[in-house]
Amino acid sequence: MIEVKNLRKEFKKTVKEPGLRGSVKSLFHPKTEVVAAVKDISFDIADGEILGFIGPNGAGKSTVIKMLTGILTPTSGACTINGKNPTQNRKKYVREIGVVFGQRTQLWWDLPLRETYSVLKEIYEVPEEQFKERMQFLNEVLELESFITSPVRTLSLGQRMRADIAAALLHSPKVLFLDEPTIGLDVVVKHNIRNAIEYINKQEKTMVILTTHDLADIEMLADRIVMIDKGVNVFDGTISKLKSKYGQIRELNFDTSTKDAGKKLSYVTHFHMSEEDITVTEEGSTIKVRFNSSVVPVSELLFYTLNTVRVNDISVKDADIEEIIGRLYQSSL
Repeated sequence: MIEVKNLRKEFKKTVKEPGLRGSVKSLFHPKTEVVAAVKDISFDIADGEILGFIGPNGAGKSTVIKMLTGILTPTSGACTINGKNPTQNRKKYVREIGVVFGQRTQLWWDLPLRETYSVLKEIYEVPEEQFKERMQFLNEVLELESFITSPVRTLSLGQRMRADIAAALLHSPKVLFLDEPTIGLDVVVKHNIRNAIEYINKQEKTMVILTTHDLADIEMLADRIVMIDKGVNVFDGTISKLKSKYGQIRELNFDTSTKDAGKKLSYVTHFHMSEEDITVTEEGSTIKVRFNSSVVPVSELLFYTLNTVRVNDISVKDADIEEIIGRLYQSSL
């Protein structure tokens, strides 16, 4: 559905010297430099896939999305969506995509929501019968009925986000771009929107590109992650691949009735580990051990622990995705 090959985007930036003299000089003899926001990005996305497109602030995510939606023209490289170039044949192209920017709305502020959808129906030339069926479907999935007669300016953030997603899906696009769709929302509304996105993807095979800093969205929705930093690809693969490659840190928690258990458990000496690969925290009868499972397997650490002290309760936890991605960001610096 989407092919991105060696995408690059450069911007010219005016460099001004400080003070009044610098302002006058830049006015008559401006000095410019070229900044590459996106340097070399390549990836493919299959039809019906949900892709998590992530990266730290300033990584180039928004620039890539703007090129994919046809807002910006690439300096070099190419991207095609369903065989179309986003910057050419714009009218035909935008009929096949839906876009939701979490901090901006495409809804008319003073119009009742129902009338906003009627305007969008005319813009996208959606037939009347198809429009009625579509609105019924979106009402059921996104639960719009309770506020569809209200002016957009009176809607809560959660209601407006559901309304924006419905507006982006009104013309049955093949690709849906979601930029921070759950930003600022409470837990219940986030859960409902995630369920709606997942349902629409499965029901209609709509391909979704999800850009967000809320990694719970990524973990719950995305089939695959593309991570970029400083305008280049850092990682491309499934969440399980990400965890297996960068998620070797495990956390062992146990409660013990053995006196001075922390002193008896000499993990560093026994396993010949460095202090970077294992940390032990003791709080009363509870001991927390964070360790690198690529150095010492979980089974060996458990065997040693259970044979050294008396354990009343025990659990092993994987590193969460936020920690893994944080480590990956650090490794790309």
